[in-house]
Amino acid sequence: MRARALARSFGRGSKALAALGPVDVDIAPGEFVCIVGPSGCGKSTLLRIAAGLLRPSAGELELRASADRPAAMIFQDYGIYDWKTVLANVRFGLDVQRVPRKEADERARSWLARMGLADFAGAYPAALSGGMRQRVAIARALAVEPEILLMDEPFAALDAQLRTILQDELLDLTQTTRTTTLFITHSLEEALVLGDRVLVMSARPGRIIAERRPPFGRPRTGEVRATPEFTALKAELWQLLRGEVAGRADAGPPHPTTKGAVPA
Repeated sequence: MRARALARSFGRGSKALAALGPVDVDIAPGEFVCIVGPSGCGKSTLLRIAAGLLRPSAGELELRASADRPAAMIFQDYGIYDWKTVLANVRFGLDVQRVPRKEADERARSWLARMGLADFAGAYPAALSGGMRQRVAIARALAVEPEILLMDEPFAALDAQLRTILQDELLDLTQTTRTTTLFITHSLEEALVLGDRVLVMSARPGRIIAERRPPFGRPRTGEVRATPEFTALKAELWQLLRGEVAGRADAGPPHPTTKGAVPA
């Protein structure tokens, strides 16, 4: 992924709200990049542009991939369908791609097994816990074998213990598949555990103000959380973010042209 002078505004004329940019960034094949920044800085806006859900107001974003639809996106609110079974939810992207039903079922069941959900293939989302629903969302995204995985704070709504478990599971999965991943989070710990690289964004309009590479090799486990290097880098990132978060708090309520909906 390559972005140059990428920017996005909402509204028009003098009342336009600059939400993002300009942003310049390159993400290499197989790289896991985490983006942290204050609320409202445009992190999710960047992700939605990468997913093709929003058009930039200026600049360009280029995806180099072999497939026509190379990206799969995982949302904070799971984004799975209540009226479909777990199997049908995981198979959904394959159905859209018109993969033959037998092959689609086999691939969906394989991912359910990898996510520890094989026994729930016939269940509906209402019968699942929050962590299980998020596993379904991850399985659905990975079942289509995307070249680029876009994750928008997928664990934010989960309790701390479950969040840690799913971080470790995602770490294992992405190290196995080597899928290029762009991961949005407010958690510095999450970014340092998962990322090959951590990008820090400024307050709105979001720009990349710093980049850090966690000094932990691959394959990596969650045990890096206990190292002095982890603690030191987490403190350094917080110092970088502190002024931006304070600046966002001083900025007041969202611009009226956004009707209260400032991109995260």
